[in-house]
Amino acid sequence: MIKVDVSNVISEEEINKYAPSVKRVNQMINDKSGAGNDFLGWVDWPENYNKEEVERLLEDAKYVRENFDVLVVAGIGGSYLGARCALDALKGIRNTEKPEIIFMGQTFSPNYTAQVLEYLKGKKFAINVISKSGTTTETSIAFRLLKDLLERQVGKAEARKSIFAVTDKARGALKTLCNNEGYHTYVLPDDIGGRYSVLTPVGLFPLACAGVDVKAMLKGAQEARKEFDNADLKKNMCYRYAVSRDYMYRHNKPVEMYVTYEPQMSQISEWLKQLFGESEGKEKKGLLPTSATFSTDLHSLGQFIQDGTPLLFETILNVVNPELDVTIPSDKDDLDGLNYLAGKKLSYVNQMAYQGTLKAHEEDGGVPCNIIAIEKMDAKTLGYLFYFFMRACAMSAYLLEINPFNQPGVEIYKKNMFHLLGKKGY
Repeated sequence: MIKVDVSNVISEEEINKYAPSVKRVNQMINDKSGAGNDFLGWVDWPENYNKEEVERLLEDAKYVRENFDVLVVAGIGGSYLGARCALDALKGIRNTEKPEIIFMGQTFSPNYTAQVLEYLKGKKFAINVISKSGTTTETSIAFRLLKDLLERQVGKAEARKSIFAVTDKARGALKTLCNNEGYHTYVLPDDIGGRYSVLTPVGLFPLACAGVDVKAMLKGAQEARKEFDNADLKKNMCYRYAVSRDYMYRHNKPVEMYVTYEPQMSQISEWLKQLFGESEGKEKKGLLPTSATFSTDLHSLGQFIQDGTPLLFETILNVVNPELDVTIPSDKDDLDGLNYLAGKKLSYVNQMAYQGTLKAHEEDGGVPCNIIAIEKMDAKTLGYLFYFFMRACAMSAYLLEINPFNQPGVEIYKKNMFHLLGKKGY
């Protein structure tokens, strides 16, 4: 489903030097013996996910599609980025199918929040709230506002049929509320953290509501699980990519730029930024993940990438065969000088832009480039890709001797914010 080329970033000789470390880390991942091992549930999830829960989830998603105009997903971080990026990648950035999927609870912005609430007035909407604890501030504020609006519009009894929660299986504020009110609930497993949760009900429920084939996604992840469960650096594309990242980090390239040539893939870069940034950015270590969408950003960042401070390498996600295409017409006057492209597909132009940029950056700019070629973007391929990156992230973080599954630095700003807000105990 994908092909990975790291040859411009690291030589085979250097890759082979990593073999003992990769073998050790692969064993740590499989036998769950490394730091943060109680959050390695995602490793085998594609094989042992709860089949009955997925069937129930699909039934509820069908109910949402048939009865609501809008589904509001309330979550932040891994509780919304996975679904958001998958929805864009598979349905496009101008998806008009019902229900419309919109997101809330990922920001404190009063403008954004007020606009969403105003938009929902008079509309038949359902809520998908996602929080393990039920006390994540952004999400909890959003859910309180959404629940209040929903209950005022349809009443408490009808609102209970319109709220679907993904939370802890046994405890927490949201779980208690679900038990009290009788909301539909799905489990975010104890051993899977938010940024590794896209293939759990966290991502699957909103995607199923949007009509995505979530079983195909899980099938793709299952194939990736089987393919990457080995330490053979000659064959394992996932670990070759992880090793290339580590090599760049240790050779004065502290920034990884994720590049796509499809705007609807841009949110995948946002998911990757959280996955790698939150997993590796500890103990004053780790690559800084950033992103660009070409050719758009070639007209803004292109100059810096080509000639600026040589601190970055690129990882390019290139979709070879787009789902849709456009043919460039001929024009009798040809004032814009484009008739040399008449009759050609826009996908051809996009691929030539990719090849020309790659040559410019690698050969003239000296920018190392990893290439991840994606034959076509569908649900199965995306599930495969999600697992590819999660496994690569675990390998990459363990090579840095970092716990990939905690985020101690995130708690500092929260403590300061709670103190300023006057929260009891802070």
